[in-house]
Amino acid sequence: MRFSSCGQFTDAHAEGLRGTACNMLEIARVVNRNSNPGNGSTVGISRTHLTNLLVVRIGRRFRMGGPGLGAVGGAALVLGLLAGLPGCKPSISAKPIGPVFAIKPPLGLPSIPIPPDNPPTANSITLGRRLFYETRLSKDNSLSCASCHHPQYGFTDMRQLSLGVGGALGVRHAPTLVNVAYSPVLFWDGRASSLEEQVGSPIVNSIEMNQSHDASVAKLSDDPAYKSIFRSAFGSDDITMERVESALASFERTILSGDSPFDEYQYGHRQDALSAAQIRGLAVFKDPHRGNCAACHTVGPNFALFTDGQFHNTGEGVGDNEDFSDTGRFDVTRQNADKGRFKTPTLRNVAITGPYMHDGKLKTLKDVVDFYAGRGNSNPYLDKEMTTIQLTGQDRSDLVEFLKSLTGQMPPNVGPPEKDSSR
Repeated sequence: MRFSSCGQFTDAHAEGLRGTACNMLEIARVVNRNSNPGNGSTVGISRTHLTNLLVVRIGRRFRMGGPGLGAVGGAALVLGLLAGLPGCKPSISAKPIGPVFAIKPPLGLPSIPIPPDNPPTANSITLGRRLFYETRLSKDNSLSCASCHHPQYGFTDMRQLSLGVGGALGVRHAPTLVNVAYSPVLFWDGRASSLEEQVGSPIVNSIEMNQSHDASVAKLSDDPAYKSIFRSAFGSDDITMERVESALASFERTILSGDSPFDEYQYGHRQDALSAAQIRGLAVFKDPHRGNCAACHTVGPNFALFTDGQFHNTGEGVGDNEDFSDTGRFDVTRQNADKGRFKTPTLRNVAITGPYMHDGKLKTLKDVVDFYAGRGNSNPYLDKEMTTIQLTGQDRSDLVEFLKSLTGQMPPNVGPPEKDSSR
């Protein structure tokens, strides 16, 4: 037993400290996992800083840290509690082991932001690819991630709304996963701040794959082959949802598309890469008085993501009484200004990723161009960039031709693993 200035340090005190320490460790784990803002900087909680926080917390709660204990004693007590008491077991690491795999972006794309706690490795990407096409992650073993993000359709769904387990109808169109590595937030409403956070959500969603994470882990754990693959990727055969999410996220960061005719023209300086109509369409795209498309679908001097990663209200889905069939970003922030705002989708491979918009109601690229030419649908929160634009029939035709030039090359190893000739 130890004593503090307020009396005997009992087993009850120890249990209370253990709970405090474990809770703070879990908070730190979540903060560190979601601390990469995607702009090259990193925010997190180090082990040293966490220990100091715990010592201060313990000192305040139990008046320790005075004569006979001190900061060193407090730190020793913290570490002893974490190591020796039951119920606070070290979490199983979801950080891959082995050499980091360099994901090389194609022409027209920047370097890929990588979270420090999930560096891609060859084994984690291989595992993630297998999990992406794994139907056992759904309740009735009928659906995988690829069911709504099919490689043949630019990693989206040709349906207006995707079908979940048992034919359940989704509420939004499945967005493309092409170049999702660059997205600062995920989902149409931005409710996930990282790929690691996003990938687990469709699995438990009742109108998508409709399966608990525990059930998914149990199914995978029953397969000896998966245990071997997890051991190669993470150093042990423990299968956890956090490891599943890490592997899926690493694989999805490899779904890159660039090196399109536009990229060859814009960044490869090949004047013959685009047709005359496409060159005219590019001019319309960038002209703020005609297309004004680049206001949200950005094109930079060295690369082009064709999205600003922000949220905009274009009026799509607004009814005759200016009511919203889907309030979008508002569901996350509860700010009135966010009503009807949705994340700007990339236009990469847009010619093969229809139908379009968050509700999938616009079927063709011509429909999309005509919608914007008509300034969307009026509502109190319409984005300021939805200005009146002047497009001739030729302008509209040229713009559609330009959008077709954004169809780029895909990496060879993103399809179903059984179709990989190397396997």
